[in-house]
Amino acid sequence: MRRKTSDRFRFLASACLAVALSVLGGGAADAQVTSREGIALQDQIQQLNQQLNQLQASSGGGVSLAAPATSGGNGAGNSDLTTQLLERVSTLEGQVRTMRGELDQLTNQVQQQNATLSKQLADMQFASQNGGGAAAPVTNGPSPPTQGAHDVARSETKAKPAIELLTDGRAALKSGDYAAAQSAAQQALKTAKSPQGKMDSQILYAQSLAGQKQYKDSALAYYDAYQRLPSSPRAPEALLGVSASMLAVGDKGAACEALGKLKADFPHPSDRVKAASASFSKRADCH
Repeated sequence: MRRKTSDRFRFLASACLAVALSVLGGGAADAQVTSREGIALQDQIQQLNQQLNQLQASSGGGVSLAAPATSGGNGAGNSDLTTQLLERVSTLEGQVRTMRGELDQLTNQVQQQNATLSKQLADMQFASQNGGGAAAPVTNGPSPPTQGAHDVARSETKAKPAIELLTDGRAALKSGDYAAAQSAAQQALKTAKSPQGKMDSQILYAQSLAGQKQYKDSALAYYDAYQRLPSSPRAPEALLGVSASMLAVGDKGAACEALGKLKADFPHPSDRVKAASASFSKRADCH
């Protein structure tokens, strides 16, 4: 009885190995894959082959070691082992089919990529042999430049200097066109070369923001103007702008701080600056 059972298990393991190897052999012979995915898949196939060999070895050795006490126990043990072996065979067959499908898919991808690459190389070779591509149509003379090129050339040659941009920006500010004033100030900041020109552009920029009620940004712009040239005659005006913008957002402490810096840096301001400073100090309840 033990001999028949052993022969049966050996036959079943051999049959499982033959099925798996036949499927694997067909998948590996379809195409030679050299990509990373193909190499990884080949490694998986080799691992599966090793598992099948281990399965055959374990099925043969497991029976010879069995020593049941009774005939009833021997039948139950053999039945359990047969069930486990069949389950393992079914699982391995499913894995083989999955790997076979992945190998076929990868083979198709490699073939498509090779075909695309070959076509691109052929096109490039054809273009190089024919002077870089199809010949351009013959014309009687040089084609005129497009309208866009004319516009770009005119815009480059007619770029306004900073002084003209400041004049335009102040006129826009006076008429209430704060967006135009902001645009002119930003352009003047890019083209101005002198420190005073950059400070004047920055103050115009701050004024345009205040006109659009962007008071926090306006305060930052005013203070940036002050930092650009603290010794400028317009530096007190920039600090007054900081104070006015802070009052507009309700930050009296920051407004008083700006006035304090104005008083410390410019102890003898002009009458206009002195009057504006006193007015802002009263509104902010500065002490």
